[in-house]
Amino acid sequence: MKSQPLLLASSSPYRRELLQRLGLPFTCASPNIDESILPRETAEALAIRLAAQKARALAPSHPGHWIIGSDQVACLPDGSILNKPGNHEQAVRQLTRSSGQRVSFLTGLALMDTDTGAILTHCEPFQVQFRTLETMEIETYLRREQPYDCAGSFKMEGLGIALFESLEGRDPNSLVGLPLIALTDMLRAWGMNPLLR
Repeated sequence: MKSQPLLLASSSPYRRELLQRLGLPFTCASPNIDESILPRETAEALAIRLAAQKARALAPSHPGHWIIGSDQVACLPDGSILNKPGNHEQAVRQLTRSSGQRVSFLTGLALMDTDTGAILTHCEPFQVQFRTLETMEIETYLRREQPYDCAGSFKMEGLGIALFESLEGRDPNSLVGLPLIALTDMLRAWGMNPLLR
């Protein structure tokens, strides 16, 4: 079985915690990429492109590794993309727009072999039905968790779960930022099975 060193292309503590669940040794490094949306780019294309871009950004400095890149994009029913809000005011706007809506969270995943340049990509969809939220609920939530670095302005692994009426998707880990089922599929395809470690 393969035992290639794994590198998680992320500084996110949430993704690091998720990857630890597979019991595989790995290191982390933060990629420095431009996350701007390209003209007419769909949410799915954006998520996949950014995940692959993160992996490729670290390839030159990490030969002999398999690099895992992941990026998440939130999308309203009208197709509007919700980025990481960055500040309180933008987060209020995002949650106000999401209130009562069914929001799609698309998590792009990439696995790159730096020796061969081969790369696998995938987009994991997950649907979230937001409760109808009052202004005070939004304000209180944001002041408590300050999810300004999270797509859609919430942290699923914290109080953010109270924002939702229902969740629908194959892998709830994707909502936190790293679809472990799809990643396990990719690793197994390349000969690394977490169940046989």
